[in-house]
Amino acid sequence: MSTIDSLLETIFQRTRTIAVVGYSAKPERPSHYVSAFLKQKGYRVIPVNPGLAGQGFLGERVYPDLSSVPDDVDMVDIFRRSEDVPSVVSQALARWDNLQTIWMQLGIRHAEAARIAGERGVDVVEDRCPMIEYPRLMSSS
Repeated sequence: MSTIDSLLETIFQRTRTIAVVGYSAKPERPSHYVSAFLKQKGYRVIPVNPGLAGQGFLGERVYPDLSSVPDDVDMVDIFRRSEDVPSVVSQALARWDNLQTIWMQLGIRHAEAARIAGERGVDVVEDRCPMIEYPRLMSSS
């Protein structure tokens, strides 16, 4: 197993709660169906989107930003443009001392934000989708 596959498997096994930044209420949007997939796999998914704040999706309240999320999360899954990543990572690191993972979706990368998170001991995944990686690595689930 490759190093990245080993890391991804560890992330899937240890993660319980995921904040999804850029969640969409539209079923055809990747942030919607990936969130639903993760919830189906047993994760608690907390949607984050200022335009939907206060509404309920996936059995959770939607929050306007990460600093408003009252509960601890293990992973922040980012569905925003690469140029938005530094502010999301900054909010996440300020909000949770024990954050374990920053996950940037397909097509999303930001080397400097990844470096800053990594220096804080947070695992960083770039340009990957958990809906693709989970079935590939966690076939027994």
